[in-house]
Amino acid sequence: MLIAMDLTVLHLALPTLAADLRPGNAELLWIVDIYGFLIAGFLITMGAIGDRIGRRRLLLAGAVAFGVASVLSAFAVNAAMLIAARALLGVAGSTLMPSTLSLIRIMFRDPRQQGAAIGAWTGFFGLGTVVGPLVGGAFLELFSWGSVFLLGVPVMLLLLVSGPLVLPEYRDESVSRPDPISVIMSIAGVLALVFGLKRIAEDGLRPESGIAVVAGLALAALFLRRQGRLRQPLVDLSLFRTGLFGTALGMLVLATLLSAGSQFFVMQYLQLVRGLSPLQAGLWSLPTTVAMMIGAMAAPGLTSRVKLSALLAGGLVVAAAGMVLLIQVSGPSDLYAAVTGTAVIGLGLGPMISLGTGLIVGAAPPERAGAASAMASTGTELGSALGVAVIGSVGFAVYRANLADTLPEGLPAPVVAAARDTLAAAVNVARELPAVRGSALLSAARTAFVHGLQATAIVGAALAALLAVLAVTLLRDARTPGPPPPAEADDAAQSFEKTHD
Repeated sequence: MLIAMDLTVLHLALPTLAADLRPGNAELLWIVDIYGFLIAGFLITMGAIGDRIGRRRLLLAGAVAFGVASVLSAFAVNAAMLIAARALLGVAGSTLMPSTLSLIRIMFRDPRQQGAAIGAWTGFFGLGTVVGPLVGGAFLELFSWGSVFLLGVPVMLLLLVSGPLVLPEYRDESVSRPDPISVIMSIAGVLALVFGLKRIAEDGLRPESGIAVVAGLALAALFLRRQGRLRQPLVDLSLFRTGLFGTALGMLVLATLLSAGSQFFVMQYLQLVRGLSPLQAGLWSLPTTVAMMIGAMAAPGLTSRVKLSALLAGGLVVAAAGMVLLIQVSGPSDLYAAVTGTAVIGLGLGPMISLGTGLIVGAAPPERAGAASAMASTGTELGSALGVAVIGSVGFAVYRANLADTLPEGLPAPVVAAARDTLAAAVNVARELPAVRGSALLSAARTAFVHGLQATAIVGAALAALLAVLAVTLLRDARTPGPPPPAEADDAAQSFEKTHD
């Protein structure tokens, strides 16, 4: 939850932060983005390192780094220092995500307990992304902008004290050091891909974003080719041979794509069409997060009564129904339809995200659980980036096409160009125009954006329905992960006993 909060906690602090540190536009973008970029880039590497040196050891080392980076971020005196501190925060965050998820594989041997734990892990990560702006807003009312980073310090101190007492250690000493070339290729490839997709979502397809995406895909292809030749690869490609691992990973990416894409457009609807403040928009997003938590945490308990493939397919059908509700949104007055639609989407996608993560982690042998957990986390990061880029591109294409037909006549060329760029830009330039013309531009832009929202909902409903069919067919023989073999359980128990000796 804390890691996810730091992805969004700066949203409301940016105006105050910018007035204090006076960063340039490029520096401001990096302050916001560098944390998420480096989490995504280092996940695979940190998962493999945890398998080798011990997952608890990596978790505690990451907690120290996360706490230090939080303090440095809070007391940054200029933009460069804050960017560097946020970068360290991202690297530290990448140690915590796969460590916690892979430790669940050892700590909870009963399938239902393991499923419930993964559901809680998934649900609270989703909650963190929403409560980040709310907590940030509350702290800004009382303290300076740096206070939003200090939230992590007491949590990390608690982890450092309690972790050695309650967490088992697990490592595979037969695993060799991660291949340095593979490490560099994985980090560079994921960073380039996420960077390019994020820039496409924000600025449209431009040469630099296209080059980044192509470079990321090329590095990913070279990385996979190298893994097939190494005796101990960073990513064990044999995991994909069973089919379950790859199928679950692919469906997890697509489910996250649906969630991120719908949230991306609805959050803009709440703020730019409905006219809510960021804090109000965050509060109206809580039903979606709570619904996703319910879906994620309740699904493991239903697997004893409902076949796994049927449960996943049923959730995806519910998500498709939520998309259909979004199609009904036609203007600022349809607030309840937008909020209800996204909440239904969250409820339907919750089982796929939590059980999909469980399938990925459970399909890997215990000695590779760290790497498998990192793959699951990387999949969600890529799914989020793809959701914003792909779904966003569809929506903005419809937005621009509709706006071209409805723009008031006689507007200056710079105003037209800005309005066609994004709805946010249209809202800003509308304020600078005379009242009548500004109102006409704003009405046209908002109507065009709603058409874009409806188009993304249609695409989302079709994709959710397709995923439901794939879940029934490709996962018809899938089962929730069973308890580990006796040898594995004994090893984990011995490790736990040594920890408490």
